[in-house]
Amino acid sequence: MNSQEIARLKTISAKEFAYWGLQDFAYIRSIAVEGKPAFAIHAANGAPVAVLETLVVAQATVLQNDLEPLSVH
Repeated sequence: MNSQEIARLKTISAKEFAYWGLQDFAYIRSIAVEGKPAFAIHAANGAPVAVLETLVVAQATVLQNDLEPLSVH
């Protein structure tokens, strides 16, 4: 990230920030579905995309869609 990009990020609106990285990143977080562990994939803006049984499958799904998987703790 160069200095122009950093300066731009400091001045964007909350709405613009919510969509920053939408085409680049997906977030994976562990959840429970009916008492069983699962992994939810969310778009960069927080929109739910999918729920999968394992972290490996969630990561592979994100990568197959040309996105960078990020973990949410």
